[in-house]
Amino acid sequence: MTSGNRSEAVDVQKSYEVRTYGCQMNVHDSERLSGLLEGAGYVRAPEGSDGDADVVVFNTCAVRENADNKLYGNLGRLAPMKTKRPGMQIAVGGCLAQKDRDTIVRRAPWVDVVFGTHNIGKLPVLLERARVQEEAQVEIAESLEAFPSTLPTRRESAYAAWVSISVGCNNTCTFCIVPALRGKEKDRRTGDILAEIEALVAEGVSEITLLGQNVNAYGSDIGDREAFSKLLRACGTIEGLERVRFTSPHPRDFTDDVIAAMAETPNVMPQLHMPMQSGSDTILKAMRRSYRQERFLGIIEKVRAAMPDAAISTDIIVGFPGETEEDFEQTLHAVREARFANAFTFQYSKRPGTPAADMEGQVPKEVVQERYMRLSALQEAISWEENKKQVGRTLDVMVAEGEGRKDGATHRLSGRAPDNRLVHFTKPSQDVRPGDVVTVEITYAAPHHLLAEGAPLGVRRTRSGDAWEKRTAAPAPQPAGVMLGLPGIGAPAPLPAAATPGCARD
Repeated sequence: MTSGNRSEAVDVQKSYEVRTYGCQMNVHDSERLSGLLEGAGYVRAPEGSDGDADVVVFNTCAVRENADNKLYGNLGRLAPMKTKRPGMQIAVGGCLAQKDRDTIVRRAPWVDVVFGTHNIGKLPVLLERARVQEEAQVEIAESLEAFPSTLPTRRESAYAAWVSISVGCNNTCTFCIVPALRGKEKDRRTGDILAEIEALVAEGVSEITLLGQNVNAYGSDIGDREAFSKLLRACGTIEGLERVRFTSPHPRDFTDDVIAAMAETPNVMPQLHMPMQSGSDTILKAMRRSYRQERFLGIIEKVRAAMPDAAISTDIIVGFPGETEEDFEQTLHAVREARFANAFTFQYSKRPGTPAADMEGQVPKEVVQERYMRLSALQEAISWEENKKQVGRTLDVMVAEGEGRKDGATHRLSGRAPDNRLVHFTKPSQDVRPGDVVTVEITYAAPHHLLAEGAPLGVRRTRSGDAWEKRTAAPAPQPAGVMLGLPGIGAPAPLPAAATPGCARD
């Protein structure tokens, strides 16, 4: 298919679409996949293209029982489109690809590329190889080849960014397949993390979220149990970095030095998302969660003592194998005691390849559904009560993009308070951009959002707002085209030197 100079590009622009499923780690990986494709000459397909792109990439999740059915259903819908469009390519990556590497091409032979969680940087090369050789390319690395944060990234936001500090997980929770697919925990060097953050801030980013499967286990590679709290404090020294968040910590590793660092570092936000999963000691033991209800609630108590205004959220699984009514009542008790700002509640579903999938005592679906409804109703009431406590408070809200679905009709804008609560507020008379900060007084509370109906008390235009304005005003870059030979990916350019950086919810 190629001749002459293999680096010669054809004068054609091919489009791409990335479809993401699963946790924040997958969302961040998809930003990297987009960056890689754009670096190789592809352009992003318009919103709502629904498969009408030259390359469609599925970044998959394997934590749900029917994850594979969803994937193959989507692949099936693309098959006739691919038949009508010669040259169209389909790639499947992520956790499901890592798990079912030999199955995907057999069940969907029209797929061109299958790649795993450890080698996302190979996607452009694999697409080109599939095009040249006219056969599917399946390449799954068994261990991390290079830390993925060194790859180019197309960030979705001009003002907020994800920063991975570790990948993988050393825990053995019986409901979770992430350790088998992402591997053992591997930490980045602190200097590399801080260098990335400083580079992002220089681009206009004012909020970063530190990512890791068990983010507060950071430092286990080097045997420093206080490495995570030290990292939080180091983030506090970065000029221009206004908000620092992290997700998701594990109660086992949530130590007093982390609480102190949160409380004493001004740009670390008073927000904590910490998965509880169950309030029953019996079920926690069956899950191989290395804490019990008393320990979990003790952490919550310490966090609130240090940060009275902290908003705490969690994940809870209902109907884990063996869960009795007494076990479930313990979960309800823990929820009443913890008073979470919100909770992500899930009905247990079998994760193929996990110990829990083969446990005895699988709870009937109708029982799980009834318990789920009771838990949801309780948490809804608590969320509303906790939000009502915000009425009358004055909050600095960072203006967000795409958070308020009804903003156009209500003439409001939306954003996030320091504790990450969603706030809808009256549009100020002066122009504001995503990334700017608006000071408002809360006048009404609903279970899942706050409302500020009066005129804003102040507007602060920010470097992040400038970055958003520059990004949206600048014409899209025009790549020369997609290379027909193997693209010159190689090692990416290093990050600027520092001046002094699955499931995620499991």
